[in-house]
Amino acid sequence: MSTATLRRQRLTPLWLLLPALAVLVPMFAYPLYQLGLLSLFDYGQPQVSGGEPARFLGAGNYRTLVADPAFWTVLGQTVLFAAGCVVATLAVGAALAVLLTRVGRVARIALSLAALTAWAAPAMTGSVVWMFLFDSNLGLVNELLGLGAYNWLYDRTVAFVLVGAVVVWHSFPFVMITLYAGIKAIPDSVLEAAALDGAGPAATFRRIIVPMLRPLLTIVVIQSIIWDFKVFTQIYVMTRGGGIAGQNLVLNVYAYQKAFASAQYGLGSAIGVVMTLILLVVTLLYLRALRRTGESL
Repeated sequence: MSTATLRRQRLTPLWLLLPALAVLVPMFAYPLYQLGLLSLFDYGQPQVSGGEPARFLGAGNYRTLVADPAFWTVLGQTVLFAAGCVVATLAVGAALAVLLTRVGRVARIALSLAALTAWAAPAMTGSVVWMFLFDSNLGLVNELLGLGAYNWLYDRTVAFVLVGAVVVWHSFPFVMITLYAGIKAIPDSVLEAAALDGAGPAATFRRIIVPMLRPLLTIVVIQSIIWDFKVFTQIYVMTRGGGIAGQNLVLNVYAYQKAFASAQYGLGSAIGVVMTLILLVVTLLYLRALRRTGESL
């Protein structure tokens, strides 16, 4: 096969992606450009109303963030909260994916429908339902556990765990369905050979299934990191804007407070840029780590 033919074959996927890129790049590039541009200005309510011109600050908004202890506190909370949600989502999704391969047809359909219902529920709806379940006065959970008027959102850690449970409830179906499809795509002959060699279910999953699912695991890990790092609705709704004295703030809610509640749109945009850069760096580091292990994506 000639060099020109090989080059054309390598370029074919890129040509096929061009229509999607023609639509997606303008949709994402322009808002990101505007976000970055706005983060360089002192842009508040006077500028929005046209009463004052926007004042160029350069890196001023970023210096303000770096010097603000509250920003670092919120950043740390966001990283820990997102990491916990990602790990829990992967654990629950992977466990249920394996379970789907071992139950009967009726149970598999029922579990899949239940999971897809949770996935399809809007974040706002799910958050409100969980708030009713854990309400301190009328909540079903307090009634069943005999906790009286216990407030689940008063303590910072308990509130984060409760909101994290809602995030996992919304997110695990994607992981479950994706990994289940990957497991079903593994040839039966491979699993049968592992069983003949004496590998138990745990060893088969660890040594056969997980390595073969590495590309899918890459997708669900990156997707989960992006989703959980930028959680907004569940935190904002369930903790009523970030909890008592802002103890349950995450970066997305913090950016909303700065941009809209305080009318500091430039500062809020700077937080958005920082979030985007963090997610980009985490994704690139994860992909680089996979390449070092020799795994193909």
